[in-house]
Amino acid sequence: MKNFFIAALALLFICSCQSQSRQNVVVKKVDTVARFQFPPLSEKEKQHYTTAIENLLNQGLFRTSFNGAVLVAKNGTIVYENYRGFRDLKAKDSITPETPFQIASTTKPLTAAAVLKLAEQGKLSLNDSVSKFFPGFPYPVTIMMLLSHRSGLPNYLYYMEKSPWPRTQQATNQDILKTLMEWQPPQAVLPGRHFNYCNTNYVVLASIVEKVTGQTFPDYMKATFFDPLEMKNTFVHQANQPLATQSYQPNGAPWTLDFSDGPYGDKNIYSTPRDLLKWDIALYEGKILSKQMLDSAATPYSNEKPGVRNYGLGWRLLMLPNNKKVVYHTGRWHGFNTIYARLEDEYGTIIILGNRFNRGIYTTAKKMYNLFGSYDGRDDESDE
Repeated sequence: MKNFFIAALALLFICSCQSQSRQNVVVKKVDTVARFQFPPLSEKEKQHYTTAIENLLNQGLFRTSFNGAVLVAKNGTIVYENYRGFRDLKAKDSITPETPFQIASTTKPLTAAAVLKLAEQGKLSLNDSVSKFFPGFPYPVTIMMLLSHRSGLPNYLYYMEKSPWPRTQQATNQDILKTLMEWQPPQAVLPGRHFNYCNTNYVVLASIVEKVTGQTFPDYMKATFFDPLEMKNTFVHQANQPLATQSYQPNGAPWTLDFSDGPYGDKNIYSTPRDLLKWDIALYEGKILSKQMLDSAATPYSNEKPGVRNYGLGWRLLMLPNNKKVVYHTGRWHGFNTIYARLEDEYGTIIILGNRFNRGIYTTAKKMYNLFGSYDGRDDESDE
């Protein structure tokens, strides 16, 4: 009997050790999962950036007729935020953190993210030709060419303006595809040879997203990105819907809409600085794309002409001589001006949105680069 109890106790001890060992393995596996974390930001550092940014704005942009919003973040933390002017100049309703702005061509990085996510999921390849999704498409271009603006496609903004299309009738993405298929306007340049910035590329990309997912582009973006990230004031505007926010010419006159206001993917996402910061943080955290795919999107693909300016997959790039890189996109649509810049070395984020045309938005943002690191402060006049 004594030997029986000794054997039983020994067996219990062994089982307990094995169980504990299995638990330790599980815990160790969980603990080794790498999660992105921003470096801490001290109150002293935060105040430094707040003061420097405020001084720069008060000496420049805020001396003009700036009407819009500014948000600057460091390490994922807001260090400066300001809302000035009115959503509607006639109604005098103040711009607030919830006021959505048309972010114009700053839409393109978000459209690109939708396409790249589908590529990560194996639902399309960047080497796929457009004709795979739209049989009979008359131009030999690939998704990669569309993303990097190397397709040479004709710009619908130009060929439709010269066409019989009624100027006041807003076109849809389907209309743009139909005109490309039926009218077959000549290509601007040969595909794959040169960088040629063209809004048609991103209208076609948004249409490919719809074809692959079976959802409208507005619904896909909302369900896949905006709702999960709690971007509550961000949406895709569709043709002939009422405007959420009016845009204005420099003299304060409202901008009249025309045929070009309907298509989306190249533009027509409305958002706020706080929502775009949520997007930015999610990029760092890998919630939108893998780091490998995000790095690919920020790789320069147009190297035929030497210089600091380049383009990735949905992102403009400044490749500076001291190996600094600015990943950004500007936007200009009617009176809406935007810039969203990522200074990845310092985890700096600069977002300026306006609804009364003001070129100072672009130059001001670029002056902010040097508040974060050793950037050369070059002005890039690209504003689409």
